[in-house]
Amino acid sequence: MKKMQNVTIKGTKEGIVLHLNDQCSYHALKAELKHKLLAHSSLEDEESPIIAVKIQLGNRYLTPEQEEEIKSLVRAQRNLVVDEIISNVITKEAAAKAKLENEIVSATVIVRSGQVLKVEGDLLLVGDVNPGGTVIANGNIFVMGNLRGIAHAGYNGRRDAVVVASNMVPSQIRIADCLNRAPDHYAKQDRHEMECAYIDSSNHIIIDRLQVLKHLRPNITRLRGGF
Repeated sequence: MKKMQNVTIKGTKEGIVLHLNDQCSYHALKAELKHKLLAHSSLEDEESPIIAVKIQLGNRYLTPEQEEEIKSLVRAQRNLVVDEIISNVITKEAAAKAKLENEIVSATVIVRSGQVLKVEGDLLLVGDVNPGGTVIANGNIFVMGNLRGIAHAGYNGRRDAVVVASNMVPSQIRIADCLNRAPDHYAKQDRHEMECAYIDSSNHIIIDRLQVLKHLRPNITRLRGGF
């Protein structure tokens, strides 16, 4: 009967992928990994280029100490560097953070001058953002009212985030690290058509009709029915 391999080494265009069995003991896994890395390293010479290594853990969870041990085994071999460790398992803290980032937070308020409303996920605001008021979300921002203040969507770097408003007359819009101050004609009139702001392919924030999101961001919201 053929013995099951706890470590499988596969070469790719980007480097090497180590697939680690998630059913065996950690001790057995570490021993086999060390043996196979030594065998692989013996085939390389000092002139060999640096090789990036991705480590696939499957459904195995490693403590920070175990993760560092695995990295050290790889780094101890000639020309190998750890590029990434990938696991299907996440900690409770990471799961809680992901839950927050994917929530739709609704609020029925008026954000007045000097006030800041900030959420980790998407923000659905039924109310106005007055001049001097600020709304911030790690996800998308939907304002069912007048947006006359500042809106910052995707504040942690989500460039696919959008800002939507029933009346889009902002003093400033930010999406991720992009910034757009509203043109003068926006400040001088009410625009009674729902509009959206998004980052286009040229890395600029564009304000357009809401309907364009059906094509640009088809999965923009988890609300039933979408837009």
